[in-house]
Amino acid sequence: MVRAGRRYARLDPAGQHLEPQGGDPPSFPAKPEPQELRREITDFVKLVIWFLVIFVGMRTYVLEGYEVQGTSMVPTLESNERILVFKLPHILGQLSLFSWLDAIKPGDIVVFDSPDATDKRYVKRVIAVGPDAPGGNTVSAGSQDAEAPATHVRFHRGEVWVDNRMVDEPYLQPGAKVSRDTQSLDVHPGEYYVLGDNRPGSKDSRSFNAINDKAVIGKAVLRFWPPSRIALFP
Repeated sequence: MVRAGRRYARLDPAGQHLEPQGGDPPSFPAKPEPQELRREITDFVKLVIWFLVIFVGMRTYVLEGYEVQGTSMVPTLESNERILVFKLPHILGQLSLFSWLDAIKPGDIVVFDSPDATDKRYVKRVIAVGPDAPGGNTVSAGSQDAEAPATHVRFHRGEVWVDNRMVDEPYLQPGAKVSRDTQSLDVHPGEYYVLGDNRPGSKDSRSFNAINDKAVIGKAVLRFWPPSRIALFP
């Protein structure tokens, strides 16, 4: 019986081993030299370092995931859902070179450092944005009655008015506007007035006023968990 693809060694009558039939004996790859092995290990370490640098850079300056805890943003965000926060536009907008970039606008959902608790972050919806700061070429006439520019916000029994215009909020559930709170607040340049979509169960600018631009981490752009609720935020 013949088996293709194999070669068999012959034994002579005296039992001595002879060379395999059909060609030269099989060759085995040589072991890598110590210098070559060190180079391969070095290349692998460099690859791991580059991966970590890119990962940390992406998480610090570009994208970061968060898990929502609590019901202050129901029905838009439920507890234990996970969102992706885009940081880069807001970080660039704080630089003078990109001061024209409006990274955060009314209606956006943002994550920010809590103004009244350390090591805690909130997720809320931006209702009003402070006006642009005066440009570098403007000068003051020194008038004492001159007022700093501000966006005026009035919260009255569930309705929100920004510069005397009532805000249309289609994202709220029918009973979310039920509230006895009344507030009148000026939002200055570099500040944001934020509210939770679940007004009766949200701690927001009604209690800690407008938040500072430097407290904002970034804008929520995607809900990626659970899979049945995957959605992009405008």
